[in-house]
Amino acid sequence: MAQKLRTRGHRVVLNRSKGGDGGITFLLVILGAFMFLPMYYVVVQSLKPLDELFMFPPKFYVIDPSFDNFKDLFTLMGDSWVPFSRYIFNTVFITICGTVGNLIFASMAAYSLAKLRFPGRNAIFQLIVMSLMFHSTVNQVTHFIILSAFGWIDTYLSIIVPSMATTMGLYLMKQFMESSVPDTVLESARLDGASEFRTFLTIAMPMVKPAWLTLIIESFKGLWNAGASVYVHSEELKTFNYAIGQILSGGIARSGAAAAATVVMMIVPIAVFVLNQSKIIETMGSSGMKD
Repeated sequence: MAQKLRTRGHRVVLNRSKGGDGGITFLLVILGAFMFLPMYYVVVQSLKPLDELFMFPPKFYVIDPSFDNFKDLFTLMGDSWVPFSRYIFNTVFITICGTVGNLIFASMAAYSLAKLRFPGRNAIFQLIVMSLMFHSTVNQVTHFIILSAFGWIDTYLSIIVPSMATTMGLYLMKQFMESSVPDTVLESARLDGASEFRTFLTIAMPMVKPAWLTLIIESFKGLWNAGASVYVHSEELKTFNYAIGQILSGGIARSGAAAAATVVMMIVPIAVFVLNQSKIIETMGSSGMKD
């Protein structure tokens, strides 16, 4: 006798037992709690007065919650000889320009390597794969020589331009385009008279939306959390993360402000991730196509 399929909301679901569903749900809840715990602890620490911050063993709750740490942080920020709005502007400007540039260059280069045929294509991609083995610290001397030759030292370009050429983003986009963009769809667009750039922009890019949303999140997170740069010396060009680090280098007395600063710094990347996460999940389930 055929086994009856289980349905939920007029949709067929996996034919598991209720105990199996409950066990998987319980396991996911436990794993989710462990992932959420560090963020929760950071927020709790920011609300503790100094005497609770140094309590041992540390507690995962606040006995006497207070916003004094945030007040101390903003007081220290106001005492800086460079307006703190300048640090915030630098961070936002560098993050947006670097993220947009990284998306544009990585996606266009990935499309060329994945869907266009030209001599040396495989050799270029192999060099890109090999470059993934080198840490960014190894390339700092080379970067400094190149940036100095262009006259970009101590400018925004010394941070923005290198962030546009991340090989990991290019590798991600190239692999995703190869697997998610059928050649037959591109050929149909070309036969209909679409230019190569229009084919790339209106056909390929919407089909790899999960990849470039992931690239945006990773690039934004890296640039937003960027600290001091060896290529920038002027205080007026430093980032928000660097400024907070300088303020909080005053010792134990500023531990509360340091906890508050950690919360301030993580709010924006978490918000960007949460807003894009639902879109990534949605497009992962709906972007697949078959020839």
